Amino acid sequence: MRKRDFAGTQVGAVGLGCMGMSWAYTESERDDDASVALIREALDLGVTFLDTAQPYGDGHNETLVGRALAGRRDEAVLATKTGLVVESLATRNIVRNGRPEHVKASAEDSLRRLDTDVIDLYYLHRVDPDVPLADTWGAMAELVAEGKVRRLGMSEVSVAQAAEAHAIHPVAAIQSELSLWTRDALGQPGAQVGGGSVGGAGDAGDVVGWCTANGAVFVPFSPLGRGFLTGTVTAADFEDTDFRGANPRFQEEALKANLRIVDVVKAVAERHGATPAQVAIAWTLAQGDHVIPIPGTKKQRYLRDNAAAADLDLTETDLAELDAVPAAVGGRY
Repeated sequence: MRKRDFAGTQVGAVGLGCMGMSWAYTESERDDDASVALIREALDLGVTFLDTAQPYGDGHNETLVGRALAGRRDEAVLATKTGLVVESLATRNIVRNGRPEHVKASAEDSLRRLDTDVIDLYYLHRVDPDVPLADTWGAMAELVAEGKVRRLGMSEVSVAQAAEAHAIHPVAAIQSELSLWTRDALGQPGAQVGGGSVGGAGDAGDVVGWCTANGAVFVPFSPLGRGFLTGTVTAADFEDTDFRGANPRFQEEALKANLRIVDVVKAVAERHGATPAQVAIAWTLAQGDHVIPIPGTKKQRYLRDNAAAADLDLTETDLAELDAVPAAVGGRY
């Protein structure tokens, strides 16, 4: 697999989001043993940039990733997050907590669950509006000084928030949703920070461009549009535990309208003998050499498919067609 640079370390150009192995997507298919095997196969394929967080299954996902990395920890760049707390796993009620004492305590919890001495990349999952960002970020910077964390990142923030944090301690990475149907982080009109119960408000600005200018990597989550851009989701038919069932973009009328986006992706894929998923991921990679997408999956065949996207070169014609797809119908949360 082709590689990209993260803070002086070479990682696979395509990473792996591990959230869906524990919750949010088709939870009836959760299989911890299969997920451990998948993460280990990912390392074999060169997919070395791994992403988890405490809220994903209320600690379950971190424990799962830690188990998978037993004996292979040095092969991965491991990212987790602080700043969100699960109040109810059943209802997925999540609240923000950016207090310094929480940041410190949650880091210790993550280190224990991940069974590691150091976290390679520690994100602020969401900015807490009730706590000065300087206080939260300062506590995270102390974890770096203590040797418990190597690099700091932010998730779903605006350019202004990134700049404020960067003036205190370097921002090594920003993670936000980016795909062919969510292009907010490119600074397109109407771009919003976050969304839903854990989102924020206000224009995000060109976050991808900010990363370019400030030596940070940009990490797109949901580069496959929560599976929609693969062309396999053609009806709003999800089990009760799948949070997509409540997403506006997956409601019947919106979903039908959004299939126009998939039609273009499929056409480009046919020209290359590739899959729609590979085209969707390759489009995110084309947004800059500092972009490292983290598609998630629980299935090995999709892992291999996603990893192969690193070697797909889209032409200028391809990119022009993809850039011109209509905006998605419906909010993302």
